[in-house]
Amino acid sequence: MSKQHAKEFREGMRDGFPIGLGYLAVAFSLGIAARQAGLNAVQGFVASLLSIASAGEYAGFTLIAAHASYAEIALGTLVTNARYLLMSTALSQRFNPNTPFIHRIGVGLGVTDELFGLAIARPQVQPFYQYGAMLSSIPLWCIGTSAGIVAGELLPASVVSALSVSLYGMFLAVIMPAARADRVVLACVLVSFAASYAAAHLIPLTMAWSSGTRIIVLTVVIATVAAIVCPVSREEDDHAA
Repeated sequence: MSKQHAKEFREGMRDGFPIGLGYLAVAFSLGIAARQAGLNAVQGFVASLLSIASAGEYAGFTLIAAHASYAEIALGTLVTNARYLLMSTALSQRFNPNTPFIHRIGVGLGVTDELFGLAIARPQVQPFYQYGAMLSSIPLWCIGTSAGIVAGELLPASVVSALSVSLYGMFLAVIMPAARADRVVLACVLVSFAASYAAAHLIPLTMAWSSGTRIIVLTVVIATVAAIVCPVSREEDDHAA
């Protein structure tokens, strides 16, 4: 490793550590969900290491708890994490043209919302900077998940049930700012609530489906309709970025 790469790595470690502290708290709540789905601490650690996505992991743990099939779990996780395909595509345009393919793959394996933000804040994607940020943040994400599972095993059931409410708070914190800023997002959130209730309790056809299938179908249908009816213009997309 050259001196320049070592400097970039240290900068990434420095910038990624505060993100890791945030990951630790969020992943603890996910660990409670993983425990309720029947995962042990090692399984939760590996799941977080391979996914590194709060919404994707929550969807996966929910589907596991609902006894969904492997295909449903894989498809549900793919749909929930689809935005990372777009982020990786955007990052691919910001590499130095001479960057080896192996480094492009390495950076792509650690794309999260926050690490993506660190990457695009620099003139070019610097692989060793991203590796440093990944190394100081992702392990804390995994540890947080395992800690949540261990806490779920040690604490009384009533306390675990109370802690599981933090998941809903976490997702409200994710969707409320976006819903307040964008009426389309707000409409999608409200439609999702109503459609989920109707699919589970009012519509005979969807009531017969597993909860995993309902989640996948509603996610794809609502997102597709929103994209067709209210497409994001290029100017709005650039402004958001």
